[in-house]
Amino acid sequence: MTTPAPSVHAADVQAIRAARYAQNEAIAVGDADGTAAFWTEDVVIRRGLGPLVVGREGYRQLFVSDPAVIYVRVPTAVEVSDQWPLAFETGEWSGHPGSAGAPAVIGGRYSAQWVKRNGRWLIRAEVFVALTCSAVGCTFPATP
Repeated sequence: MTTPAPSVHAADVQAIRAARYAQNEAIAVGDADGTAAFWTEDVVIRRGLGPLVVGREGYRQLFVSDPAVIYVRVPTAVEVSDQWPLAFETGEWSGHPGSAGAPAVIGGRYSAQWVKRNGRWLIRAEVFVALTCSAVGCTFPATP
C-alpha cells in the first residue's frame, strides 16, 4: 500500500491559515496596521450586518474606530485553484467585547477570496453574514 502524495497546495493552504490566524492576533491586540497588512489595496468587504466597505484604508478605519469588539475568524475550509493564484476560504466569525476570550455577542459565517501576489497570500474580498447574537450584539442594527 502506498501513501498518498501530499496535496500540491498544502503549503498554500497552510500559508493562508497561518495568515488568518496572524490577522486574528493583530486584531486581538488592537494593531490596525498589522490587521490591514493582510488585505489588498482594493479589498472589498460586506460586513456581517450588511454595510459595504471598499479599500484597505476604509477597512482599517473600522478597527481604529471600534476597538471595543474583537473579531475572530476561524477557517473551516481553504481551497486553492489549480489554474490561478486564487484561493477560497470559508469559516465562522465571532465578535467579542473587550477580548477574544470574552463570550461572543455576535457571530456567523464568512467567505474570503485570497490572491497570491509576489509569493504572499492577501485577502481581496470578504463576505460576512451575521447569524447569531446575544446581549448587546442583538442591538446592533442591520442594513436592509
